[in-house]
Amino acid sequence: MKRVIANAFLLIAFETVYLMLSPVSRGEASAESMFRANLERTGVYKTQSIQRLRGVKWKFKTERIIEAWFSSPAVSGDTVYFGSDDSYLYALNALTGELKWKFKTGDVVYSSPAIADGIVYVGSHDSYLYAVDAQTGDERWKFKTGNRVYSSPAVSGGVVYFGSADTHLYAVDTATGKLLWKFKAESWILSSPALSDGAIYFGCWDSYLYAVDVATGHEKWRFKTGYRILSSPAVVEGTVFFGSMDGIFYAVDTKSGAEQWRFKTSERIRSSPAIQKKTVYFGGDDGQFHALDAATGQEKWRVKTGGPIISSPSIAIGIAYFGSADSHLYAVDIETGKRKWKFNAPFGWMRSSPAVANGMIYFGSDDGSFYALH
Repeated sequence: MKRVIANAFLLIAFETVYLMLSPVSRGEASAESMFRANLERTGVYKTQSIQRLRGVKWKFKTERIIEAWFSSPAVSGDTVYFGSDDSYLYALNALTGELKWKFKTGDVVYSSPAIADGIVYVGSHDSYLYAVDAQTGDERWKFKTGNRVYSSPAVSGGVVYFGSADTHLYAVDTATGKLLWKFKAESWILSSPALSDGAIYFGCWDSYLYAVDVATGHEKWRFKTGYRILSSPAVVEGTVFFGSMDGIFYAVDTKSGAEQWRFKTSERIRSSPAIQKKTVYFGGDDGQFHALDAATGQEKWRVKTGGPIISSPSIAIGIAYFGSADSHLYAVDIETGKRKWKFNAPFGWMRSSPAVANGMIYFGSDDGSFYALH
């Protein structure tokens, strides 16, 4: 019994020290919050995990659901931001779920917001990228593209980068909303860009993964897959990881664009990967959640769910959180693949990718509700 108590105190002490040393801890968010937690899109949140689910802390009902809820939340300070099929960008109190403000765009918002220097950036199906004041919800500027903006923006060095279904990747000045450069691909860009070491990586419906110079917008290389790419890439230690709708998960060298390895699944891959401790995690339309060795592509374990996994996993202190079309949000131990718990949202696909902050997990569901679990 004494040993059990001692171990419990050690676990608590570890989490406390981890959170104190981490740039993002409970009750505190980074100055820049975005889809997949960082510019490299690794999906790792340096915050407290939820070992045991207590239940719903709060939930917020949006005005309506038209097709499906894809926008994923971003948390900054005491506010959680997300888009919805009802055409609004929402800002809620992250602790209570109370509405702070909502901003109306001209169409569905599938893009996930990014917050930097007090501004929220988000795309809409109305073809605009919006810059909105994070405190007031007032529009700062908007930038028009030629088609829907599914892609979730990445913000770095006073520039916001995002793709559009008009086939272009854009670099726009965050202060003025003026175009700095644009890069033309061969089809829709729904994938959200990842930034690392002076390059920007993104997938396209023309089946290519592109690497583009951040400063100039010039192509560095492109890598061909067998079909469309919806999955957003993640970059770690010289390798870019991503899935394709050809059912294959790829690891590609960031400098040369050469393939390092591939892993074949039985269905499309629309989920974006998370990477931690030299392991890459992702889901597939076959309902399987995979853990692969990042160096070799060797499978470590897999977890079967009851429906396609479009939601992208988020990791916090040893647990991966992801949604499935079986209406459940799952929490899985990243070392063993053992399920810690699952949460059911009746009548709702879980396509939104969860964000972890403030001792809670935030996500949207096709039931029209936005949830905070604790």
